[in-house]
Amino acid sequence: MAEKFNNNPQQDEKFMRMALNEAERALSKREVPIGAVVVAGDRVIGRGYNLVETLMDATAHAEMQAITAAMSTLGGKYLNECTLYVTVEPCVMCGGALAWSQIGRVVYGAPDEKRGYSTYSERIMHPKTEVVKGVLKEECEALMKQFFAGLRK
Repeated sequence: MAEKFNNNPQQDEKFMRMALNEAERALSKREVPIGAVVVAGDRVIGRGYNLVETLMDATAHAEMQAITAAMSTLGGKYLNECTLYVTVEPCVMCGGALAWSQIGRVVYGAPDEKRGYSTYSERIMHPKTEVVKGVLKEECEALMKQFFAGLRK
């Protein structure tokens, strides 16, 4: 799979910043600030942010929104030549959806020790999916801490 993707740290940071912009949109709506973008080549084909509270839908995670948008753009159910950039490690539900989509690559910022897929099993992802961890980790974590600190006031 590595031959399909240019592991370019500058490009990863560029698209993670776009995911952070999506997370800021979630924050502005008092949603848990998680954002995601799906990229094919150098083109964003799907984007999303957490809409769980807005839609009153426990499945309305940023990744799910971005995956659905990307599949609609491509007109198909497989994302094997795409990269998902997400500000926080995907949960088990999102990891399963990413596996079913056969996403080629997942890049995330902050780990989620409580609900991240890797807490349960690294095998949730499709076997050919490349995972890159910790891109803009501090910025992604800071946004989450800001949100949860506001809830505790």
